[in-house]
Order: sequence, then structure tokens, then C-alpha cells
Amino acid sequence: MARRSVDEVRAGVELTNLSGEAFDGAGVTKRELIDHLDAFAARILPGLADRALSVVRARPGQAPFMQKNLPRGAPDWIPTLDVWAQTSQRTVHYPVCADRPTLLWFGNQRAIELHPTLVPHGAGTTDELVVDLDPPPDGGFDRVVAAARLVRAALTDLGLDAVAKTSGAKGIHLVVPLSVPPSGPLGIDDAFAATRALCARAAALGPDVATTAFIKDDRGGRVFLDPTRAGGATLVAAYSPRARPGLPVSFPVAWDDLDAVRPADFTVRTAAGLAGDSDPWRSLRPPAASLPELLVEEGRAIPVPRVQAMHEGKRRKRARERDEG
Repeated sequence: MARRSVDEVRAGVELTNLSGEAFDGAGVTKRELIDHLDAFAARILPGLADRALSVVRARPGQAPFMQKNLPRGAPDWIPTLDVWAQTSQRTVHYPVCADRPTLLWFGNQRAIELHPTLVPHGAGTTDELVVDLDPPPDGGFDRVVAAARLVRAALTDLGLDAVAKTSGAKGIHLVVPLSVPPSGPLGIDDAFAATRALCARAAALGPDVATTAFIKDDRGGRVFLDPTRAGGATLVAAYSPRARPGLPVSFPVAWDDLDAVRPADFTVRTAAGLAGDSDPWRSLRPPAASLPELLVEEGRAIPVPRVQAMHEGKRRKRARERDEG
């Protein structure tokens, strides 16, 4: 078998086919993808530490795809975390991206999107809440910004605040730093509950703008406030590219600037120049504040969205069957 042609060796990692597109229709080369990851390595890696990593990869001639298992043939110096997947009834061998060589290796594999879990593997507590704002298919970014401001208003009423970043697609991610209360760190179940309550409060402030409806047909063109991001759930990393033409990047934005930007402003070609040597994902974070216990109590009374949607789907199916019968 002929040895592959190596264009460059960086941090001990052989890089190949750097002049080719990151994926078909990307309009961006593989070299530009890797250069972006390398430029932000010191700012990306802390968010990947000790976390199971899923990636969106691309192969020439194929559409991008999600990959959870570390690929066969990967270097033996890349650590893995073995996690039992209940839905698929199998063990997933997630990679851990702990250093620059691993990040560059993934870039050379055309791993475009980086999706770490929200907490380190095995952690039973968290020090933040996360809200993912998902616009309707025809919704502009201004509508997502309006919904994000509803969430911030709900946070202000609770003595909390959030840092915002574009999702790299059409949405916004909000992260709320929390301090440890006298009662101890926030458990994952309580984090889910608090997030449900926060989203419900925000949607109530602008019911024509935002919704917590898990079933898409029930959203009525409103921005969905997703309350399911906690614990082992994943969120695309700050500064990670997205597998879309031009390779937009999930990028932190100050609250005062949200109305003046668009997700397409932040790409693998522009992000390094916009950030310079700074790390806005850290510098824009508000001080951690104590989570009011009442928010957890409110959330415990709100049904878990996926479970509620499952039961509602079954109820609607039975109703259709009765109508058709």
C-alpha cells in the first residue's frame, strides 16, 4: 500500500491533503480548518478536559456525520472513556481531547464540530446552567436575540446572569455561572429542574416570542428554549466550527453587541482576527452567583420535556386512531 503524502508535521502530527475542501461545498480548505483549531487550541481545550467528546466529521464525497466512538486506527495516545449507552445497548468508546496534538489529529480527520459533555465524566454536580435557544426554520437571528433577552430578564429577577455565544448555526447558547451554596454543589437532576423553571419563566415573559414546547408542531413559529442541557448532555464547544458552508464558528458575544452581529460574522477565517489574543468566552462570563432554591422547587413540578412529549405523542396517536375508526 502506498504511503499517504504528508503536507506538514505539526506538534508531531502528520497533516495530509491540506489544500482540499474541509467537506464538499465547504468553500474552506482543510488547512484553514486546522489553522483555526490550532489558533484556538489553548482556549478550546479547557472546555474539553475530562469530557466524553462527540465530533461531526466529513469525508470527501460524503455528507458530514456524527461520530462518538474513537475511530479505528487512531493513535494509542488518545485516551477514551467507555460509556454504556442505554438506548443503543452498547458501550461507546468516547475519545478525550486533552492536548494540542489530539486536537490537530482530529482536525486532520476532518472533525469539524466538537461536542463535549457539559460536565466531566462521572461528575454528579455542576456549577452552571445552560439554555440552548433554537429558532424556528424561518426565524431570523433577531428573534433568537429577543428570546435570549427574555432569558436574561428572568435571570436578573433571580440575581443571576449569563454569558452568550452564537451556536455557529442560527441559535444562541447561554451559560449561567453558579457559586456553591451552603447546601452544597448543584446535583444534575436539580440542574435539569432549575433549567426547566428558568425557561418557563422566560417564556412567560414573552409568550409570543419564546416557548418551551418540546413538540415542534406546538411551537407556533416561536423560539424554543431547550431546558434539556445538563449533565451528560452535549453542547458545541466555544470556538468550534460548524459543518456548514464557510465553516461558521460558535463565538462569544457581549450582550450589548448581540443586536449588531450575525452568526455568519464568525467563521474560521475571521474568528482569530476578532478574538486576537483574548478569550471572550472567559472574559465575558459574569461572576458566579447563588442559585435560588425556589427555582429548583419550581422545576421539580414541571414535567420532564421528553417524557411529557412521549406521553403526548401516544395520546395524540390514540385520538387519531379513534377519529379514523
